[in-house]
Amino acid sequence: MTIIQKIKRYVGIFLKYFSLVFFAFVSLVPVVSCVITAFKTDKEYASTNVMVLPKNWFNFDNFMTAWDRANMGLAFLNSFIILACVLAGSIMIGSMLAYVLNRFKFPGNGLVRNLFLFATLLPGVAMQVSVYKIMTNFNLINSIPGYIILMMGTDVISIYVFIQFFENIPVSLDESAIIDGCSYFGVFFKILLPLLKPAIITCMILKGVATYNEYYMANLYLQDKSKFVVVATSLYTFTGPMGNKYNLICAGLLITLLPALIIFIACQKQIYSGLTNGAVKG
Repeated sequence: MTIIQKIKRYVGIFLKYFSLVFFAFVSLVPVVSCVITAFKTDKEYASTNVMVLPKNWFNFDNFMTAWDRANMGLAFLNSFIILACVLAGSIMIGSMLAYVLNRFKFPGNGLVRNLFLFATLLPGVAMQVSVYKIMTNFNLINSIPGYIILMMGTDVISIYVFIQFFENIPVSLDESAIIDGCSYFGVFFKILLPLLKPAIITCMILKGVATYNEYYMANLYLQDKSKFVVVATSLYTFTGPMGNKYNLICAGLLITLLPALIIFIACQKQIYSGLTNGAVKG
């Protein structure tokens, strides 16, 4: 190996590790600053910058204040109900639609698939005027069931994920079950649905994260924050024209991160396997 080749090799190694360290630093700085700010008093936050450590790391007053004033108990309850219903509904609707589109060839099958693809290209904000009008006409504003229906109807990606998995399951399984006297519903629920576990995990991750973090539609369609507050909208209790309480916002943010962190730690094996199997076709 010549000197030039050695220099190129070491430069490549340096750039690789430098980029990893740099982007890790960029990713961790907001999290670290959020943790530091969450433990600061109002006086400390006003007189120091965000990276100055708090004097007392055992000051949990911000967390208790954020929990009480933002009504986070109700927010977590509403978010859990919405998340459970949306995930169950999205998985069933997406898997059933994918089953019909993949297993049954009928006139308009390709058109339906293209319409779903076209729907993914439309920005959600551009359709909010018509969607809001529809929700108003059906009296679904300030309604948890209405918000659940709305969130279940915006999950086109899951349909394509399930279609890709159905294409890897041989049709001979369906035919054998039908010959043995199984109905189409029996084929779907007893044979095909258990085989979709990787796809279900993938869709639950994608849809769960999007639903849990959704602020725009939650703020628009759940307007009565005293009854229909969710995790994403509860943190905006501490914002206003007179200033923002960022120490309380950061404390509330850490509280909202705990359930996701616990679920990730407890189910990381299933999450990684689901994402890996969902990313590769064949």
